[in-house]
Amino acid sequence: MLSKCLSLHLHPHHHHHALFFSDPKKPDSIFKKPLFPTKLTEKTPVSLHTHSNSAMVKRCCKPISQFDDFDPDPTLTNDDLKPTTSDQRTFSGLEMASLWVGLVVGVPSYYLAGSLVDLGMAWWQGIAIVVAANLILLFPLILTGHPGTRFGISFPVLARSSFGIRGAHIPTLLRALVGCGWYGIESWIGGEAIFLLLPKIIKESTFAKPLSWLGTSPLEFACFITFWVAQLGIVWKGMDGIKELEKYSAPILILLTSCLLIWSYIRAGGFSHMLSLSSRLSSSEFWALFFPSLTANISFWATVALNIPDFTRYAKTQRAQIMGQAGLPIFMGAFTFVGVAVTSSTKVIFGNVISSPIQLLGAIGGVWTKILAILGISLAVITTNIAANVVAPANALVNLSPSKITFQKGALITALLGIAFQPWRLLQSSESFVYTWLVGYSAIMGPIGGIILADYYLIQRADLSIKDLYTLSPTGAYYYFGGYNLAAVGALILGILPVIPGFLHKVGILGSVSDTFTVIYNNAWFFSFFSAGIIHWILSSLMRKRSNHQDMESLLPDSTS
Repeated sequence: MLSKCLSLHLHPHHHHHALFFSDPKKPDSIFKKPLFPTKLTEKTPVSLHTHSNSAMVKRCCKPISQFDDFDPDPTLTNDDLKPTTSDQRTFSGLEMASLWVGLVVGVPSYYLAGSLVDLGMAWWQGIAIVVAANLILLFPLILTGHPGTRFGISFPVLARSSFGIRGAHIPTLLRALVGCGWYGIESWIGGEAIFLLLPKIIKESTFAKPLSWLGTSPLEFACFITFWVAQLGIVWKGMDGIKELEKYSAPILILLTSCLLIWSYIRAGGFSHMLSLSSRLSSSEFWALFFPSLTANISFWATVALNIPDFTRYAKTQRAQIMGQAGLPIFMGAFTFVGVAVTSSTKVIFGNVISSPIQLLGAIGGVWTKILAILGISLAVITTNIAANVVAPANALVNLSPSKITFQKGALITALLGIAFQPWRLLQSSESFVYTWLVGYSAIMGPIGGIILADYYLIQRADLSIKDLYTLSPTGAYYYFGGYNLAAVGALILGILPVIPGFLHKVGILGSVSDTFTVIYNNAWFFSFFSAGIIHWILSSLMRKRSNHQDMESLLPDSTS
């Protein structure tokens, strides 16, 4: 069964669909009379153009049939939630790859392998874990991206098929909250870059002294807010602005990263110091760190793996989205190598290890270096922050109330919640960043991803009804029970519950827990992803059999009559 499901994505496949039309002489026949059977493949993007009296389905370049009306419920859609048209599907494989370059090249990615080295691993072990995690994550990324490209729908709309028309708010808002936290973290890093440029006299003033109740200094907080505001200008341009930003930023970021690597190699006289760094961990200590580290690195992009349809819905073909995403493990491996190589070389160059790229650029000195530094770091932060941490929360908030909230308003709410997360506290240490923040939220992202994939491939068989995704009719395929799919909601709860004791122990609320709960927490993404997916599949199958049985009974004649 699993190989069959995977083949749905990796190879061209055909499904027979009955295309429906309405007889112009019988207006009440909309979506009821089959026009003709046709075949749609994964290379056939379906676009629904809304006109006054017609809707168009296009095969690549030319229309293959015409519909009367795509008539969605106004409370479930707006321009941001409608299926993309073929004119909007402009992302090539190269542009999808550029999107990932923009996402990968950032300060948190720079920290990833370095934080593992800080915890005692050898440099190659840290990089190997990063690459392995991204290879594993590549599968759910591509599989979840499939419905986005095939049907032109975003993550909130896809979630309606598995969680129900109203139940979709649960996974999208959970994803949005994590995105808000990340938005705050990235904005704080951008604020640190601004702080770097300030004159020494200002950085030594009373405003630079931390306040205990705030957790940071008023000056650093002001720099954070300045960068926070500056990003909103790009967000206001919507997806078109984001696409252009990522497309032109990728080569610049690659050039700046290469310059930093070459500079450290020349100044340190090679990477012999990095290559000489061996593990400080015993075999048992290494394996105790390995699985939570792998989980943390998977959860690093597990958020984007959920809402990847928000981007693949703009891809030209399935091949474009697959080829564009296939480079992720390479990009992550290469950039984390830069992070480890440059960080280790600072020991030789400055006499002490400088793990923060912002502090490193400050130590290098020079006006032009600082200006180039702030431009590079700002570009890296903005490209990552907007694509990874604005699109999903904004779309989730739009889905909450399409008639009142636009993409821009959703982005503003996301940014405000980013402040509430107090990101300066999340970045206090490598351990709190990796094992509390990253592993902690993987327990939420994992089960959502498992449920959506199990539903799409095992239950829906990669075949969705676009009409039913945009209706509140109780007869709609995704209305379930009052708009909620109880099987998905139950599976989500059961997938998260076993991880909670380990999390509470990690943050210090529980003094001690069973070793079993510790193991579950250290493998939070794996455990919750597979357990929730399997539970959802079983519950949905049982509920479907029961429903079919009741339908059969209702058709049988009453024996008492």
